[in-house]
Amino acid sequence: MTEQELLLDCLRRLNAAGIPYMLTGSMASNAWGIPRTTHDLDFVIQLPPSQVPRMVTAFTGDYFIDAPAVQAAYQPPHQFNVIHVPSALKADFWMLKSTPFDREMFGRRVRDQWFGEPLWLATAEDVMLHKLYWDKLTPSERQRGDVAGVLAVQGARLDRTYLRRWAAEIGVTDTLEDALAGRFRPKQT
Repeated sequence: MTEQELLLDCLRRLNAAGIPYMLTGSMASNAWGIPRTTHDLDFVIQLPPSQVPRMVTAFTGDYFIDAPAVQAAYQPPHQFNVIHVPSALKADFWMLKSTPFDREMFGRRVRDQWFGEPLWLATAEDVMLHKLYWDKLTPSERQRGDVAGVLAVQGARLDRTYLRRWAAEIGVTDTLEDALAGRFRPKQT
């Protein structure tokens, strides 16, 4: 199984199970910006505790999914993964947190279609903000390069008022302004 096949399989399973989700992380920044090589597959899901069995059932079969790990994801770091056993590829799932930014980001997700499969995707602005937030937690040229890549491709289509409002809320105003001023360079591969 390739990373693309893993993505499509995860999308099919999430869509069939009716689990609200959005694709985030490097795959989302590749969609909105300058693509780079990545093996990261990150989803944010909205999963009430009563629906944990639905998630586990959705990935039964070729995947290893640990129900106690899914239950534990309601506490920090709010994450679990599934592993496609034959290929050893994994996908990370993050529980939707109740912070104002996380709720806003999830509410703004957009519906798209990749390789014939419908999916929900974080907006370009929210991908940028989320990557700047992660860069604040663990500084990384990769996060900044992804932000620069989205900015380079989306340019004037970006809602700068929205970006500045939420950058102030999540404490990334300085790095956003650096990005907008062209102080970051897109990652090429």
